[in-house]
Amino acid sequence: MENTTDTSQDVLNFTQSEVLTNMPQNSIEVQVITIVLALIICGVGIAGNIMVVLVVLRTKHMMTPTNCYLVSLAIADLVVLLAAGLPNISEVVDSWIYGYAGCLCITYLQYLGINVSSCSITAFTIERYIAICHSIKAQFICTVSRAKRIIACVWIFTSLYCIMWFFLVDTNETFYADGVMVSCGYRVSRNLYMPIYFLDFTLFYVVPLIVATVLYGLIAKILFMSPLPTNLNDRCEGSIHQGRFSSNVKVSGKSNKGAVTSRKQVTKMLAVVVILFALLWMPYRTLVVVNSFMDPPYLNTWFLLFCRMCIYINSAINPIIYNLMSQKFRAAFKKLCKCKGQDPEKVTKYSVPVYYSVMKDSSRESPEQTEQEDVSSFGNTSVKRVNFTDECGDTGTMFSIA
Repeated sequence: MENTTDTSQDVLNFTQSEVLTNMPQNSIEVQVITIVLALIICGVGIAGNIMVVLVVLRTKHMMTPTNCYLVSLAIADLVVLLAAGLPNISEVVDSWIYGYAGCLCITYLQYLGINVSSCSITAFTIERYIAICHSIKAQFICTVSRAKRIIACVWIFTSLYCIMWFFLVDTNETFYADGVMVSCGYRVSRNLYMPIYFLDFTLFYVVPLIVATVLYGLIAKILFMSPLPTNLNDRCEGSIHQGRFSSNVKVSGKSNKGAVTSRKQVTKMLAVVVILFALLWMPYRTLVVVNSFMDPPYLNTWFLLFCRMCIYINSAINPIIYNLMSQKFRAAFKKLCKCKGQDPEKVTKYSVPVYYSVMKDSSRESPEQTEQEDVSSFGNTSVKRVNFTDECGDTGTMFSIA
């Protein structure tokens, strides 16, 4: 058998030595910049997102519906950083080293994290809309238990949706004169992936941004363009005991002013998260769409590096936004890092206004904590209630994340 294959093997070796070139290598500049940026961004992002999860799970007053969605977003961002950011560091200096199983699992986790991030952003946008524009319904709709169920459904749906990537990628070997390069890429022709990429682009980028634009527009109309009622007598009528009218009106006015300030702070923070998601994902999404119509595709090394870094920054920057724009997160982060010995519960108690709301009295339901900051006559709400009375101990205390 060896004698019969000697000639053909010699021909193959001769052909390869004539046709194949040396294995392409990234320049030293690309390798250094990629490694340094990826390590810094991924390091900050992994630490920050872990802190978000810990402060929400370990601090009782931080367990609100909005914060539950932010925990889901933080976990999804962790998945992206671990499955996309860290493997990119090794891939830029060498070929694919994680094998066939690693190719399948890492690709699956990348898309899982990306899609869950998008769904989590959509979920807390809808929650904010209900909490502000339908404040009465929000007391019974925007609950922690409901948020947890929605998050579970999001992860289950996205996990099932991303299973297709187990059948769409494979390791590929490219032979060069000085060795073999292994890559994790398409299993079939690139043109067959166009419907999948456009489906992803529509479901997890275009639709969330359209929903966010419409809902934040409605929120802004209610929160920033509708002035507060100036007649405190009308707002407090029917809920203030005789003999306490003056003091209760004063407290009610302060509480409503503080409630609007708190709501604006929360809404601005979440709007910043959505805007950064749109901007930082735009280069990569645009590249995918453009390359779907270009042959050969545009694969400039520096632009690809820019797109990757934008994705990693999007997954790493959210905890920084929370720290800059939320008093409660900032206090909780400080305690977690042991940079300050003061209890965030006490800091929050005196630095953030606390508002009271009458909850539905039902012996069949356990008390649910909601994200309702105040119960003033706001937006479409027609009920006017103030409960800073002697019976306020029976009311439910509502907190915001800011």
